[in-house]
Amino acid sequence: MSAPRRRTRAFLLAGILVALLIAGVGSYYASSSPDGLEATAAEQGFDSTARDSATAGSPLADYATAGIDSARLSGGLAGVVGVLLVLALAGGLVMVVRRRDDRAAVPTRD
Repeated sequence: MSAPRRRTRAFLLAGILVALLIAGVGSYYASSSPDGLEATAAEQGFDSTARDSATAGSPLADYATAGIDSARLSGGLAGVVGVLLVLALAGGLVMVVRRRDDRAAVPTRD
């Protein structure tokens, strides 16, 4: 493996580890106040009209992990799972696009 390729891999791995660290540990220090939309709705007096979304019962709803009693652990785990899901989706998209580009680069015979 060439040196530039090793550096790129090391950089990507470091970025992933930092993202996981921020998601898992940084959530410990996150504000427990409502987000901007909820705070504005409460300030303007229409927060009582809010309805749950279709995904309100999902395992990672409301920045928490279902079945985990500790709020801090639940939030950290939800953050880590979110980072891993985004990484998997982005990686899959990159693989599909690369494969499509590889096919387009192959010369065809007429």
